[in-house]
Amino acid sequence: MKLPTIKGFDEAAFNKYLKNTGWLMFGKMLSLIVGLIVARYLGPSSFGDLNFGLAIVTILAAVGALGLDTFIIREIIQEPAKRDEILGTSLWLRIITYASLIPIAVGIYWVSHQLSESPGKPLTLMVGLLALAYFFKSFNVIDAYFQSQVQSKYVVHIQNICLIISAVLKITVVSLGLPLIYIVLTFVFDGLILALGLILVYQKRGFNIFKWTYNKARAKSLLKQSSPLILSAVMVSIYMKIDVIMLKSVGSKAVGIYSAAANLSEAWYFIPVAIVTSVFPALVNARKTDYDRYIKRLGNLYDLLTFICLPVAIIISFTANLIIHILYSNRYEGAGAMLSIHIWSGIFVFLGSASSQYLIAEGYTKISFYRTAAGAIVNILLNLWLIPKYAGIGASIATLVACFVSTFYLLLIPKTRQQGIMMLKSLFLVTAFQKIFKR
Repeated sequence: MKLPTIKGFDEAAFNKYLKNTGWLMFGKMLSLIVGLIVARYLGPSSFGDLNFGLAIVTILAAVGALGLDTFIIREIIQEPAKRDEILGTSLWLRIITYASLIPIAVGIYWVSHQLSESPGKPLTLMVGLLALAYFFKSFNVIDAYFQSQVQSKYVVHIQNICLIISAVLKITVVSLGLPLIYIVLTFVFDGLILALGLILVYQKRGFNIFKWTYNKARAKSLLKQSSPLILSAVMVSIYMKIDVIMLKSVGSKAVGIYSAAANLSEAWYFIPVAIVTSVFPALVNARKTDYDRYIKRLGNLYDLLTFICLPVAIIISFTANLIIHILYSNRYEGAGAMLSIHIWSGIFVFLGSASSQYLIAEGYTKISFYRTAAGAIVNILLNLWLIPKYAGIGASIATLVACFVSTFYLLLIPKTRQQGIMMLKSLFLVTAFQKIFKR
């Protein structure tokens, strides 16, 4: 059966999107391999501590991004002459926010550590350093610019160079048998060199970051537009990472075993992001010129993402124990069952990524917030119930249900119900069979 494509896109352009995805795949595969090496080296307890710190910082860092990426892309497409103002304003907004989140992250961890009934060893320095690593993500506004020009390949090349340097550094730390804090320092270095790399590629393309300007009116406009997405991003981070934080009550080892499964399950989430990000400018343009074609392209996008993720979920469900044994030997016993459940969350993440672009294009940012809030609430409530009984298995079930609720929340809203139905048809291969029988 022929793999569905997003009909209506220029074939050469779509090949370019696939090529960019290939480069992203190389980078993600390298990160996955290095992550496996680090996980085997640290063992469940230390690996659990690392992922616990990352979970705290990731949730807070969702605020630092300010939900600006998509709006930067849209603003630059609509007002290309205002590029320096848009990028400069966005950069300063992020720098201020990320800088303020460093002491906040440390403070939240310190308070929770003091109140914990079984605190374990303090991780204050680790949390502070991980928050510092996220500060350098302020310069990801440059990535947003290249996305707006459908030139992500420049950023992907820089990311891969930085990943190779980072991989060498992490493997060196493991080879020397250095403690966890040195692994954490490599995360800080990763953030720094990527920021420098983005600046370098921007300058080499004939632009000048020093010409960027800050405009107060532009800042207010961007924040007003993106404020619902800030809350949405926080909610997404909560329902993707709160399970790790809540599992800490069971112990660092439980966090480590669950993280080993979850990290494998989430390793391919870059695929929908890469595809959806690449086609978003074309979707926006189609909406302006031919609304029916725009809706048809969304349906084809849902079909494509389903055809990518459904076979993977089925195969991994039946081979999860073998995969965990091969990758981790016997150090992460129990992670296989968690992986076989958690992998199905990817289907809803894939479809949710595509429908999020629809919500943004239509200006339904409040709905975007409500659906992620629903997912976060469901995840927290299920974790409170399931983690004490089933530990990591319970957390996996909670994540799966939360992702389903968040994605198909659109069915509850009359003006977005049609999109929810389109996703259901893609999920159950209805549109695929319709295309087959039409032939």
